[in-house]
Amino acid sequence: MNERGLIDFRSDTVTHPTAEMRQAMFEAVVGDDVYGDDPTTNELERLAAEILGKEAALFVPSGTMGNQLGVLVHTQRGQEIILGSNAHIFVHEVGAAAVLSGVSMRTLEYSGDLPEPDKIEAAIRAEDIHEPETSLICLENALSNGRVVPLHLMKEVYELSRRRRLSVHLDGARLFNAATYLGVDVKEITQYADTVNVCLSKALCAPVGSIFAGPANLVKRARKWRKLLGGGMRQTGFLAAPALLALQEMPRRLKEDHLNADYLAEKLGEIDSVTVLTERRDINMVFFRIDRAEEQLNQLPELLAKDDILINGQETNGEWRWVTHKDITRSDIELAVNKLGELLS
Repeated sequence: MNERGLIDFRSDTVTHPTAEMRQAMFEAVVGDDVYGDDPTTNELERLAAEILGKEAALFVPSGTMGNQLGVLVHTQRGQEIILGSNAHIFVHEVGAAAVLSGVSMRTLEYSGDLPEPDKIEAAIRAEDIHEPETSLICLENALSNGRVVPLHLMKEVYELSRRRRLSVHLDGARLFNAATYLGVDVKEITQYADTVNVCLSKALCAPVGSIFAGPANLVKRARKWRKLLGGGMRQTGFLAAPALLALQEMPRRLKEDHLNADYLAEKLGEIDSVTVLTERRDINMVFFRIDRAEEQLNQLPELLAKDDILINGQETNGEWRWVTHKDITRSDIELAVNKLGELLS
């Protein structure tokens, strides 16, 4: 339950900053980041590059901007990028790759959304006057369907990109969740991508911001693109201060979110009409289906909200998604599941 008394399962984007983060914001030493003299932001970018195993890093307002910078620095107008059909860059970023970079997006259907190197290689364009040039492969880890991409697949795709002289951008919005599930340092994942975007405002609980990281020359180009996109934010130290704590302190507690998601899945599974999709139980997300009339299901978000329990509506494929995070406790889970059970009985 958060400070407003709400139990919010809609996403881990709803996390509230910790008391330490709020104090860090109050005490932050700041400058003008466009001039490059905000010391707190500079320290955040230095630390982020070190943690992610990259030469340089850039603090950006959102994960969408971080991903679009990845497309911008790796492509030229008229080229084509390859990505999964359910990739965030394709589904949830308003067609920005086409608008901003002027690229085509060639989407591939993967089994379980896990990248398939053979399909990727087959999709790479030949040198033909009639076809756009392939320049970039986009990957995600963790996936938005709750699964984590195994390291061997990341490695296979990366080695393929080296053979075919392509770049790889990784949407690592929940990178630290993936690393927690795999039991590895995040560098074990990021080594298989040229650039990476990492969200700090999801399960890591920073109030705002993401990190774009990669080779120094590409980060330099990304800094200029960030300015063009309106991301030159001046005294960003007030945001970088909690972001520093997000990177330093919050990854170690993600296992708690994953265990709470296991508990949530267990309790949901005790409701007769609920089927938990256990094959996608890798991180802090629980996907499930409910065997009830559509009219009753459409009312669930409104009915639960009366008890200060917030959920998203049913997705188009008939699934529901509840997400655990810092502000969700075991008692919150029990209360919410019990209430759901009452409504469905």
